[in-house]
Amino acid sequence: MTVGYYCHWVLFEHEGVFVHSSTDAVEDQDLLISGYLRVLDKDGETVVEYKPLEDTVDPSNMLCACKDSSSVVEWTQCPSDRSHHVVDQQQQSCETEWDMVNTVSFKRKPYANGEGTSYHTHEKNCWAFSFTAADLRTVTVKTEGWTHLIFCLKDDTTLPTIHFHQGGCKEFMDCLQRCVHLTECPRDKTTFLVSCHNKTLSQSFENLLDDSNYGLVHKLKKDPYVATLGGFSKVTNYIFDAFRGPELEQREMPAEEEVAADILGEIIPGLEINQLEEPGFEVITRVDLGSRPEVQRGEPLSLADWLKYQDKEGRVRKVPELKERIFKGGLCHVVRREAWKFLLGYYTWNSTSEERKSLQRRKTDEYFRMKLQWKSVSEEQERRNSRLRDYKSLIEKDVNRTDRTNKFYEGLENPGLILLHDILMTYCMYDFDLGYVQGMSDLLSPILYVMENEVDAFWCFVNFMDEMHENFEEKMQGMRTQLIQLSTLLRLLDLAFWNYLEAQDSGYLYFCFRWLLIRFKRELHFQDVLRLWEVMWTGLPCQNFHLLVCCAILDSEKQKIMDRHYGFNEILKHINELSMKLDIEEILHKSEAICLQIKNCKDLPCSVSEILGLKAACDKSTLELSDYGILTPPLHTSGELVSNGHGQLSETSSNGYKVAFIS
Repeated sequence: MTVGYYCHWVLFEHEGVFVHSSTDAVEDQDLLISGYLRVLDKDGETVVEYKPLEDTVDPSNMLCACKDSSSVVEWTQCPSDRSHHVVDQQQQSCETEWDMVNTVSFKRKPYANGEGTSYHTHEKNCWAFSFTAADLRTVTVKTEGWTHLIFCLKDDTTLPTIHFHQGGCKEFMDCLQRCVHLTECPRDKTTFLVSCHNKTLSQSFENLLDDSNYGLVHKLKKDPYVATLGGFSKVTNYIFDAFRGPELEQREMPAEEEVAADILGEIIPGLEINQLEEPGFEVITRVDLGSRPEVQRGEPLSLADWLKYQDKEGRVRKVPELKERIFKGGLCHVVRREAWKFLLGYYTWNSTSEERKSLQRRKTDEYFRMKLQWKSVSEEQERRNSRLRDYKSLIEKDVNRTDRTNKFYEGLENPGLILLHDILMTYCMYDFDLGYVQGMSDLLSPILYVMENEVDAFWCFVNFMDEMHENFEEKMQGMRTQLIQLSTLLRLLDLAFWNYLEAQDSGYLYFCFRWLLIRFKRELHFQDVLRLWEVMWTGLPCQNFHLLVCCAILDSEKQKIMDRHYGFNEILKHINELSMKLDIEEILHKSEAICLQIKNCKDLPCSVSEILGLKAACDKSTLELSDYGILTPPLHTSGELVSNGHGQLSETSSNGYKVAFIS
């Protein structure tokens, strides 16, 4: 399969876009040039290209993620007189109907006419064009039966009008708005002026600004997930001034956006918890934590060592010791496919090999029945189901931009992308109330990469989402809780640094939102994400260990932030630019050392003990600290996975205690 330009990041692609080679009113099919419109990211530069369609789907080449297979199988069809499927017998599904549910086309071949020559190839190629977003001056959007666009470049070149006979214009404009600023022309409401982001900054930030107003604050209030996933540091005038072009300079900034911190406080209420004058506070003085101990990490657990922990029937023995080894060193990649199923709770530790095979058969049937539900929805049914349409549209957009530099997901029609899409759509059937929220594709991607199996990846993802569910709920209770808990821990560990952040209107730690939402998925290199997640899934060395990981990162950066006197904007920008620059082993060392330091403290506040699950029980007043984000540790029976997440939220009355630290 030839990759070609697919090594670049494909932000948008839509087929069925036409150029009219004649301006006559009468539509002659010979005068309509069909093609596809793409938006690409080429080495940080946004490129828009239109090419006539010279290829089509080859129905003789199909993919099938077979029901009992561990990977994707290629089906090839022979000439008509010898038509048969060539498939490894061990890879074939035991139930044909499930094969048909999961069959997808994936290859292209030249669009042939007669003996294989392309139709009007030379004529079509003359209508192809390509330009960078930096060269674009205006884009005009008009609707006359269907929508068509007119691009005008800065050198006054007007490109051929492209017509969206089959829809897709809105999606294209949404994508373009994530790459450039579009401002409505005062003289013509159908024309938008284009200005590009500051290049040095835009390479660090993804697609935040996807509305035409100064909408960070509006966007955060409407959808904080999209805002922070895209690039949360584009937040105030300082950053915005670097982005806006000359066409935007005379626009007046709304007054409410002049103080972003106040608005952010509205988004996540309850973060202003250091005001000692507020009644009901329990004031706790500075705690002496003592010195931070040295820790040693080990080597990844090998396959030979993994097998030593299993008895003849496949039960895993000495689970606490095994978890300790995984926490200390992680897993060799060859072990992950099996071990992650235990760590995520898909398999129970005391199950036998036969019991696990039986479980897989049941779960396979259950998965494909759910998959059949959305696969069998007709176009008419889909038109009457707006929620399903919205889920499907968002999944398609996100899948197209998830880990595209990873070879497992590289290329527009990569089978990994197809499985990623299908699993997320099936999850919507599994939990239709939650459906799909941006960021969930980031959580699934590493799991599918490790499992290389559609069914196993789905059920592992389900268990992971059980832990992460509150992060994606509309009320944002999980995110609010974790940010408050993180603020509690940071004040305990380094009050001076926390006070500095508070003085810079950053005490709410909103810049950690993305870290918590998708567990550092976009902060670390892909292989480091695998290591961090498997370490956290052990549930060691405490509850909510991921919060200590945040503290460790901030501890490494605090001196630079304070010595350079970073303000609100600089802190956000600095934290955002840490992405792909973090050392996972250094972080794990420091996180574990911080945990041991806290455990060794004799006068540890009960609020901190509750957050980290360090005490079995506290008095009644401690249990009422849920205004401060306290969580009740989940109960686990023998053999169950110990969650390192935020567990179950404990509700309280409005007069619950709050905690503040003073020096």
